[in-house]
Amino acid sequence: MRKITLAGVTMLAITIASAAERRVPVPTFSADSFRDVFFAEPGQAIRGTRPELGKAADPIARPANTKPANVANNNVDAAKATGFSAIISPATIEDEVKRLRLKLDAEVTTPAAFQSGGFQTARVDLTILASLFAIISEHSGEVKWKKDAAAARDLLSRTAVNCKSGSAQVYNEVKLRKTDLEDLVSGTGLANRQAEPENNWELIADRVPLMTYIESLSDGPLSEGTRDANAIKAEGDRVRRTAELISTVAEILTKEGLADADDAEYVALSREMKAAGMAISQALDQGDPDAVGKAVGALTQSCDKCHEGYR
Repeated sequence: MRKITLAGVTMLAITIASAAERRVPVPTFSADSFRDVFFAEPGQAIRGTRPELGKAADPIARPANTKPANVANNNVDAAKATGFSAIISPATIEDEVKRLRLKLDAEVTTPAAFQSGGFQTARVDLTILASLFAIISEHSGEVKWKKDAAAARDLLSRTAVNCKSGSAQVYNEVKLRKTDLEDLVSGTGLANRQAEPENNWELIADRVPLMTYIESLSDGPLSEGTRDANAIKAEGDRVRRTAELISTVAEILTKEGLADADDAEYVALSREMKAAGMAISQALDQGDPDAVGKAVGALTQSCDKCHEGYR
């Protein structure tokens, strides 16, 4: 074994000490060095209202200072738009599909909960989703999922019809639709795209879930977001989307094959509801809070009159 002498140990210690002395000195900074780089206080990094613990965020909410998502600025020529393209924007359709997918996913959890009443809620959600995909299939705007829209429409509408009971078979079928929706929204698409060539509204939708859906919309942003000018300014986008959705359902209610679609009084009430919803969007475009309030009042009255005579 090679012996280490005292001289060798001494030389090694000198070498280490010299290397330490040659290290770069610790830098020093003045108090103003990072003035424009970091916030002085953490709270300065938060813009707007701070989130509240336990309060769920609106899955379709958009910043209030963004341009309204109306028909004219969603790749649709407003002057030439017809049918559903003149009523509802691509952004509203896409937002509502995503919202209802999350809602259905959260509500359909266990067979017991489904059987005890969850099937009724699922029926409404699936009916509206089927209707939205039917609209996508004929919308003139650039809406997502258009290549799969007809197939999704048929799958969802058939399952919605079966949701008149909460059996284990129906529960499993709904779970399959949840998977289909997840694949669609994630961009995977549907494996099977076989579908009927045109929309047959008699098979797609039913008045009971459509009216239930309208009631849920009326109880939300339309009442909360139109209390005064400040509320309209803050909630204008949500109010617009709600108005578009109600006008869209009002249009569906008059489609051939649906209950009372040949009743002149019923059709007149549905068209009155549709017109009031579209008037809300027009008032928002004009920045007229008074006109928004009047249009919301007209929409509420038309809904009430319709519910008095038809369910």
